[in-house]
Amino acid sequence: MLDYSLNIGGSEWMIIIFVALVLILGTGKLPGAARKMGKAVNEYNKAKNEIQNQMKEFTEESPKISGPVETEREKLEMIAKSAGVKIENKTDDELRENIASKIGQKRPDESKKTE
Repeated sequence: MLDYSLNIGGSEWMIIIFVALVLILGTGKLPGAARKMGKAVNEYNKAKNEIQNQMKEFTEESPKISGPVETEREKLEMIAKSAGVKIENKTDDELRENIASKIGQKRPDESKKTE
């Protein structure tokens, strides 16, 4: 079969699009359209940068988990730190209760006591 596709590179397409815009909009409306396009691109870039900054702040705040934990206490401390619970001078049971209250759930053994 014969292939009749256009072998046009990127810069040639830009010229074709520019000529089409001049033909459609005319030379009088082209600067205004370019100005509006520039403002739209600027707003897009501002929004994109703001979202990227917020994502960076969020990822910097969250604790990094480097690998598997070896003990139950390490796991509790890691969960407590991520939930914003202070771990100093607390037993494992106190940490479990504080974590459960922070995330708004009852501990499994508490539900048995009420029944």
